[in-house]
Amino acid sequence: MNQPGTRTKGRFELLIRTALEQIQAIAQVIAPPMLRIALALPFFRSGLTRWDGLLSISPATLFLFENQFKVHIFGAAYNFPAPDTVAFIVAVAEITLPILLVLGFATRFAALALLVMTAVIQSVFPDGWANFHLYWASLAVGIMALGPGALSLDRLIAHWLYPRI
Repeated sequence: MNQPGTRTKGRFELLIRTALEQIQAIAQVIAPPMLRIALALPFFRSGLTRWDGLLSISPATLFLFENQFKVHIFGAAYNFPAPDTVAFIVAVAEITLPILLVLGFATRFAALALLVMTAVIQSVFPDGWANFHLYWASLAVGIMALGPGALSLDRLIAHWLYPRI
């Protein structure tokens, strides 16, 4: 025999479970693009500062890579090899990878590339871990784990290439 209040308790549990499922369903749609945008913004903003016209790296960027930026490993600081080439690659990556992320195209690869860039940036600025790099790395790993989400070109392409029967 049911005890008094059991019926009310069952309804309350059902209400809570339904609310949690609704929250999860909404978050599964919203979280991936939010994560993608959050990771894309700092890199894209940095990328905008690297250029001085179409396909022309700014003198300030070249100066930084040639004279200021050093890779700190094994207790020593080392110059970048081919700093002009590295500056160009970084400038291109800081523009294209965030665009790919925002669009949700090649999402996991773009997030992995930005995670690698974050690791390199960490070696150049070892004190930035707690302020920036930990968050960027966390966002990249989250994107790689969750994938592009429903609101992405990756999902659209997947539905186009592999339609459900």
